[in-house]
Amino acid sequence: MPSPFPGMNPYLENPELWPEAHSRSIIAIADAIAPQLRPKYRVAVEKRVYQMIDENSILVGIPDVVVGRSLTNTEKEPSNIAVVAPLTKPITVNLPILEEVREGYLEVREVGTGEVVTVIEILSPKNKRTGEGRKAYESKRQQVLGSLTHLIEIDLLRGGEPMPILGNQIKSDYRILVSRTEFRPKAELYPFELQEQIPAFLLPLRRGDTEPLVDLQALIHSIYERAGFDLAIDYTCEAVPPLGEVYSAWVSELLKEQGLH
Repeated sequence: MPSPFPGMNPYLENPELWPEAHSRSIIAIADAIAPQLRPKYRVAVEKRVYQMIDENSILVGIPDVVVGRSLTNTEKEPSNIAVVAPLTKPITVNLPILEEVREGYLEVREVGTGEVVTVIEILSPKNKRTGEGRKAYESKRQQVLGSLTHLIEIDLLRGGEPMPILGNQIKSDYRILVSRTEFRPKAELYPFELQEQIPAFLLPLRRGDTEPLVDLQALIHSIYERAGFDLAIDYTCEAVPPLGEVYSAWVSELLKEQGLH
């Protein structure tokens, strides 16, 4: 079953589905552009690894029990033992645990030199929230922007804080940033809304090389069908994160038209 949305499907942003959608998107982009880049370039799938404590991560709970002696038979305690007042019942709390985070991204490398020509990033929720995830990504982002490597930054998440752009007054649900080394500090920004299709963009390479067109919309729709996300999504429930008043009515009507709501 195809995705009911013309552009990005907001239900894929659910934390239970996004890790899979993110991983599949990375591989889909790599598979789509690799044949067009041969033999001068190859596409490598890389991972950024860091550790963090995230309040939205899995937490370790303390059981609501009291440790003490228990009787395993019907034998009664001697009556000459004084009765002790019951212990105060503990409160169940959560302990944060150190989490190892692995975030995938792509590097387009020149075969002859091994140099990284272009980095392609798809943002994760941790990149858009205050904390180690954002710090790790912003550090990597600055390294790329300070180098001779092109950067493509794809943000398909409504939630969180967008990546910084100087003097940015642009408000949009989603955005794609294409930063070419020869144009910095200027960059190409493709802002788009939930009702709109995901824009296609050219993949920057070495000067003079033919740049392939990345049709991200077609890839996202293909991923949705091949992964069977229609079987995992209950469209009668509210999207996570919530759509808000701006889109709730539009989404409800769209899903009703397709018999999903």
